[in-house]
Amino acid sequence: MEPTLIYIDYMSTPIGIIEIQASTQGVTQVFFPDSEKKTVNTNEITHCCKQQLIEYFASNRKKFDLPLDQQGTLFQKSIWACLEKIPFAQVVSYKDIACMIDNRKAVRAVGAANGKNPISIIVPCHRVIGSNGTLTGYAGGLDRKAWLLKHEGITIQK
Repeated sequence: MEPTLIYIDYMSTPIGIIEIQASTQGVTQVFFPDSEKKTVNTNEITHCCKQQLIEYFASNRKKFDLPLDQQGTLFQKSIWACLEKIPFAQVVSYKDIACMIDNRKAVRAVGAANGKNPISIIVPCHRVIGSNGTLTGYAGGLDRKAWLLKHEGITIQK
């Protein structure tokens, strides 16, 4: 089996540099890197992803339309599929997602899967908050999560 080629691009945003990674199948990662940039090697998918993110940050896009190539367990993928259903400018709790998968007791597992989401913003894990209405963890940091929610018109207590 041949190794999958990884395509990489970067973009500046109001909340920092974003790294976009894709395979020939779809977007594999969108995240805020904390290390040096890798060599840029783009494809049509990274280009489309970058363009849609530019539109999102310019308030001209509310829904992404990109092929995704998510790598994770079946459970993680089921949670990420739930995240994709959260509409722009709306939030849900981890408990709400546990109910969506018919497993009310899976709140912590939902939180763990949410935290492993490799495709920030596009798979909107930033739209998940605590049951008490407060901001909870975000791999990109709570300041970025608060900014993203405010950008979508949502004000949350910290």
